[in-house]
Amino acid sequence: MSAATDTAGSAVPLRPGSAIGQSVRDSLVVAKRNLIRMARIPEMLIFGLIQPIMFVVLFTYVFGGSIQVGSSTSTQAYREFLMAGIFAQTVTFATAGAGAGIADDMHKGLIDRFRSLPMARGAVLTGRTLADLVQSALTLIVLAVVAVLVGWRTHENFGKVLAAFGLLLLLGYAFSWIGALIGLSVRTPEAATSGGLIWLFPLTFISNAFVDANQMPTFLRHIAEWNPFSANVQACRELFGNLPPGFQASDAWPMQHPVWASLMWSVLIIVVFRTLAVRKYRSATA
Repeated sequence: MSAATDTAGSAVPLRPGSAIGQSVRDSLVVAKRNLIRMARIPEMLIFGLIQPIMFVVLFTYVFGGSIQVGSSTSTQAYREFLMAGIFAQTVTFATAGAGAGIADDMHKGLIDRFRSLPMARGAVLTGRTLADLVQSALTLIVLAVVAVLVGWRTHENFGKVLAAFGLLLLLGYAFSWIGALIGLSVRTPEAATSGGLIWLFPLTFISNAFVDANQMPTFLRHIAEWNPFSANVQACRELFGNLPPGFQASDAWPMQHPVWASLMWSVLIIVVFRTLAVRKYRSATA
């Protein structure tokens, strides 16, 4: 509605910004609904933690000391090199859960019930992605504690460490919009889970997350250097102070300016995929 009616029957324009205010309120209501659902099903959070914890332990104790990063092959150097990649992988793999959740809501007809309510169309997706952001933050906190227990340390001030976690959450939020689009584009939650993971594995492994990209074949190295995932990992390593001894980043712009590259990639992904997801939602529920 663009206008309201006063007691005399005349049209009174709505206050400027009221549509935005309603969208924010509706998004927060949907986010609260999803957070309550997560709290009532704690195994969702528990199972989401098992895989990254396994990666931390396995990569630290199985591969640590056998992979050269920079000029070092020490276990401690690789452990510190690794953790930014594990953190980034954890927040991006939440994409599959976001897509499956939206596909499940579509499959059960919950989206149709939301349509019958006087609420902003984009609020359903925004609320879902905000709830996933909170879940990612909780997961990162637990994972950081585990990392400290196995010997991970930061070597920069507290502000830079917080900035690194902020970049991680921004990347996770951006990728959740990709998951939202996938969830709206498939018929079942199972298909959304598969569709959300099948492209994440090459994205995360053809990157600097687990190995030094400088040691890759030339064509793979160029892909890794311009991978948005790599930019985020490199930015976090710099902000954590976890660059290994003798490590030299490539001359590619994202590796020389990883913080700015990570910010720009995340904002670009949000703008593009939020637009596509909201458009898909409107056509799917029209």
